[in-house]
Amino acid sequence: MSQDILINWSPQETRVAVVEQGAVQEVHLERTLERGLVGNIYLGKVSRVLPGMQSAFIDIGLDRAAFLHVADLMPNIAAKHAAPRASAPAAGEAEPAPGANGKLLAPNPVLPIERQIFEGQALMVQVLKDPIGTKGARLTAQISIAGRLLVFLPQDNHIGVSQKIPPAQREALRQRLLRLTATTDGSPAGGFILRTNAEDATDEELAEDTAYLRKTWLRIKEAATRQPSATLLHEDLNLMQRVLRDLVGADTHSIRIDSREQHGLLTTFAAEFMPDTVAKLQHYSGERPIFDLFNVDEDIVRALSRRVDLKSGGYLVIDQTEALTTVDVNTGGFVGARNFDDTVFRTNLEAAQAIARQLRLRNLGGIVIVDFIDMVREDHRDSVLNEFRKQLARDRVKTMTGGFSQLGLVEMTRKRTRESLAHMLSEPCEACSGKGVVKTARSVCYDILREILREARAFNPREFRVVASAKVVELFLDEERAHLAGLSDFIGKPISLQSEGSMTQEQYDIVLL
Repeated sequence: MSQDILINWSPQETRVAVVEQGAVQEVHLERTLERGLVGNIYLGKVSRVLPGMQSAFIDIGLDRAAFLHVADLMPNIAAKHAAPRASAPAAGEAEPAPGANGKLLAPNPVLPIERQIFEGQALMVQVLKDPIGTKGARLTAQISIAGRLLVFLPQDNHIGVSQKIPPAQREALRQRLLRLTATTDGSPAGGFILRTNAEDATDEELAEDTAYLRKTWLRIKEAATRQPSATLLHEDLNLMQRVLRDLVGADTHSIRIDSREQHGLLTTFAAEFMPDTVAKLQHYSGERPIFDLFNVDEDIVRALSRRVDLKSGGYLVIDQTEALTTVDVNTGGFVGARNFDDTVFRTNLEAAQAIARQLRLRNLGGIVIVDFIDMVREDHRDSVLNEFRKQLARDRVKTMTGGFSQLGLVEMTRKRTRESLAHMLSEPCEACSGKGVVKTARSVCYDILREILREARAFNPREFRVVASAKVVELFLDEERAHLAGLSDFIGKPISLQSEGSMTQEQYDIVLL
């Protein structure tokens, strides 16, 4: 199915929409201030070695020095640049032996960090964890570069397969990867790990990913020879580059971007790493915002709503929780079919298509429970389930779907790849703390009356003052006036009211004067 990719760029945010048959199927977001440093590769400079902590501080050009522990130091790389020995090895300590590739290999057990690196040394490192508060970034000298299907380990010769792939398939995949990545003399040039989403990849796709990763590593090594210490050698791909790597395929018709500058940068990147995509890149210069071409912003707003209206008059209700996502299908105002069974069947068929699209658009992962409208006929249930599976098969993310349960529910799973759209764009409501509902003003009034009674039994103030939202105070002054006065008489203390505009309906405070 032909697809178009729209890229809306601004200095603060990049947004990508994947459109198929005129409908938005996926939305991807990346915000400049939230990108982080994880995955970036630097040519660092050892600023301080701490033998007591078996760690070192590395200057990578940030405000604070980054932290490297001995466990994250690549032995064969560190030994190659290690400080010369001041004396012969101590008793029982082995000399580093030359490896097959000519590099020095550290003995086992690993040498202490002060025997492997020294202050002022240039060292290639990669960020494992972003700086937090007063702590600098956490580093590793064991470089890895992620591709769409593979992870490249340039300092290793190991060929691995994701543990999430069934054991029966792992060895066959490993042998395929060994054959595809071996050099002319039959030995592997660098290590690779086959990722979960490469389970069904073709040899051609794996070869393309291998070539991209090796070319990236050559560029990093070349930069390390000419750049000074404490500089960035490789930045993890931004969203636009990941789109070219992960989303563009033979069915992609066009990739339109609304920034001339970013179009030029993306074209340069594509020409070097993915030349087949260059012809599909277009600079969009229309007067209308690029996302208005397919009403993408409207779809994003609807994707944050619980309710999704269907063209027939039916609707979906989608609720996302920590454990799972539930989808409820309702007929709503759809009464156009000849009989009730036909109405239900047509609504469920449309819902099956809409649910598959909403899962992609909202990027919902994990367990999903779908409550289709009950159908009496077996052939109707089979048709709806087949249509649902057909629509899910278009999803680039792996899904698994079961049949109808005894309760009429369909259980499925969709692999989590990133935060859902709702988690990226929204946060829990301050008023309801994410519950989706708040106590009524009357319920809050009665909570306050009970709290005053408790306080009166424990303390003996001159007066109680209730500070609450305007709606709660208004109710106390009107319908709940008698109850407030009765409590005041019972405890023998005056109760005053104060409205606070900054308080939500559930918030209140009782001040003892």
